[in-house]
Amino acid sequence: MTEMVYGTVPMQGGEPILPRWWNTIDRWSLSCILLLFGVGLLLGLAASPPLAARNGFEPFYYVKKQAVFGGAALMALWITTLMSPVLVRRLAVIGFMGSFVALALLPVFGTDFGKGAVRWYSLGFASLQPSEFLKPGFIVVAAWMLAASYEVGGPPGKTFSLILCVTVVAFLALQPDFGQAALVLFSWGVMYFVAGAPITLLVGLAASVVFLGTFAYNNSQHFARRIDGFLSADLDPTTQLGYATNAIREGGFWGVGVGEGQVKWSLPDAHTDFIIAVAAEEYGLLLVMCIIALYATVVVRSLIRLMRERDPFIRLAGTGLACVFGVQAMINMGVAVRLLPAKGMTLPFVSYGGSSVIASGIAVGMLLAFTRVRPQGEIGDILIQRGR
Repeated sequence: MTEMVYGTVPMQGGEPILPRWWNTIDRWSLSCILLLFGVGLLLGLAASPPLAARNGFEPFYYVKKQAVFGGAALMALWITTLMSPVLVRRLAVIGFMGSFVALALLPVFGTDFGKGAVRWYSLGFASLQPSEFLKPGFIVVAAWMLAASYEVGGPPGKTFSLILCVTVVAFLALQPDFGQAALVLFSWGVMYFVAGAPITLLVGLAASVVFLGTFAYNNSQHFARRIDGFLSADLDPTTQLGYATNAIREGGFWGVGVGEGQVKWSLPDAHTDFIIAVAAEEYGLLLVMCIIALYATVVVRSLIRLMRERDPFIRLAGTGLACVFGVQAMINMGVAVRLLPAKGMTLPFVSYGGSSVIASGIAVGMLLAFTRVRPQGEIGDILIQRGR
């Protein structure tokens, strides 16, 4: 698509794959991801032993599993970063189709594990959550459709992407999984905005979200219960939000000390959705600010590199992946401090979970593949040439 408009620029041959990968990858973002994974293992050492004791396992059973999941995620990340944007797009299409079929079959073969929402497949030794793998695939496919609308005589990609987005959001809302549905809708909105969406459409989209939220509140006890708990002036100290809020308050700036935190013994999801509460209690605000800085570095550096990219598909897909990565982290931490309603959303690379960490590895691998330095003129150079 881009080559037809701007012409191709030949790749430099002869350089070995690994040195070329190392010289073109965003090493700062890669380092931040590795640090986040390390922080996740550190917090797992503190948060998971109580859960292992309750389930009759040895103390670091879940830490070892997370190390295995993390190793698979980092391998998937590295392999994905080696791919060209075209290959990433092809694999994303296949992954999206497979994840969408798995999502559609959840009402028949899925399970809720007693949490009130059918989101997982039980595999015996582990569980699989299709929506985690659906997100990166959807972003890349929707970006491809949006980029196709730039072509002269091309298909109505914006309309196709909207139809695809509404379909995916509807299936997620039926689980119900309003958190993942919101992320999918947000990613499409960001990419459509970057693609040049009219402001009237964005206003209409916002109005539709308000309408659908009101409808869900009136017709879904699961959704209404979480909204009511968020809006309530009185916070029950025996709820998950109550325990998490108290832990963050107790941690202060420096924390109560390694292994001295108590919230991990009270919160059933201390190792997943509320892992940031464990970090705040034992290590204090200092570690929390470091975690926020790591996420912010990945997002900001990726967006800066994408601003120089001339291929619309790469710009759109990379922007969607970067923004969803950052917003998911923001939502997870916002829930813990009661800035947002409970969503059941993990903290990428830090929370425990096989589907979450492996899907995050694939998504960030795609992002790093899109932000690699390629032998091309930057978009600013093209604009200057057009102005002459």
